Amino acid sequence: MALLPRSLRGLFIGLFGIFVVFGTSMTIIGAALPRILGDFSWSYAAAGAVIAASAAAYFPATLAAGKIVPRLGIKTTMLLALGLCAVGLAFFALSRSIALNLALNVLVGLGQGLLDPTVNMAMLKMDQEGSGKPMSLMHGAFAVGAVAGPIALGAIIAWGLPWAMVFRASALLFALLAIIVAFLPFSRLGERLGGGLEEPGGRSRGAVAGRPGSARPRRGTAFYLGFASLLLYVGVEVGISNWIAEYFVRIFSAPAAFAPLTVSIFWIGLLAGRFGVPVLYRGKRPEAVLVASSLLLVVAATALCALGFAIPGSAGGAAATAAWAGLALPSAVTFLAGLGCSIVYPTVMSLVGTACEDSQAEAIAFAAAGGGFGLFVFPFLMAWIAQAFGIRTGFASYALVSFLTALSCAALANAVATPRKGKTAI
Repeated sequence: MALLPRSLRGLFIGLFGIFVVFGTSMTIIGAALPRILGDFSWSYAAAGAVIAASAAAYFPATLAAGKIVPRLGIKTTMLLALGLCAVGLAFFALSRSIALNLALNVLVGLGQGLLDPTVNMAMLKMDQEGSGKPMSLMHGAFAVGAVAGPIALGAIIAWGLPWAMVFRASALLFALLAIIVAFLPFSRLGERLGGGLEEPGGRSRGAVAGRPGSARPRRGTAFYLGFASLLLYVGVEVGISNWIAEYFVRIFSAPAAFAPLTVSIFWIGLLAGRFGVPVLYRGKRPEAVLVASSLLLVVAATALCALGFAIPGSAGGAAATAAWAGLALPSAVTFLAGLGCSIVYPTVMSLVGTACEDSQAEAIAFAAAGGGFGLFVFPFLMAWIAQAFGIRTGFASYALVSFLTALSCAALANAVATPRKGKTAI
């Protein structure tokens, strides 16, 4: 059976392109962090504040999306989101002013916060079988962009070009995507479901589905566990992504040209999982895949932390780790951390959307808001810990949060699992 009907494939490709550039915008600041810290003479605390600014805006924007999308429609909300991202990135890092860059990153965060749940809502309307595979593939697009951005930055640095060029290029891509979105056939979602979020004033998918009175016994639990799971998960994902380049430079003595590639290594792991699992996994238990993925994240995050304490830093004259070959083990663990992260976000979204069909727009927006809150809190927390106790201790905090993520995901899996043979399957 085809993953999507032919009539929706063009729309899927357009949304796929949006998520590629969305992914790029989420990783290029972290990949450029060593250059920003050096060229702008920012402290860890200042960098953390700028990074946290986008998350501070992302959080309320995701909550607002649950109200805005049913009123304005998916297309109009996407155009607004793309415009905000384009403006913010067009001027980011043009000067070393902390206040100016913080304000610009707020615009980017607002755009990202509106874009994420809006695309997720569109994907849930496409995925009528509830398999979660289209959602995983869409978030694979995010990983493609997250990988491509740091690679492009590494190439720019290697060629001796201004590193801030990567922000200008991303802004241009967002502007071009806004033009494409204006011509995408969002009306086909309505044709399939009989009206809904793609039209201003429409209703959420659950209302269209005609099941307003069929609230499931554990629906409330899934609603709040989705928020908690993504709050913790995004804290780990974005935290590792934003700080892994600096971690490799300070702890493993990675060369400057290699540092941005560590972000790509992490996201290649996500990419492998988000494309590989939907293709290779033939079962119908996404909740079991969620638990397995979160456990792998715990193991990898803990190993990455342990390596940081086991291997001496650059101050100790670590000649072995200065060689690129000496970076193989921490790079492999970074890949596994990305692989562990890969399925968590899209699977949580799919499970929450399926469990809360009668209030799907609000449930998806609320879960995304959990991610937005984590996006705000954890970079700021990491900056404070790294400033006060060192970056090794900062990564130890991510190992702890990865464990809490696994606990929350296991609880969500148990809450939404379909009873099989008289038991709750997890």
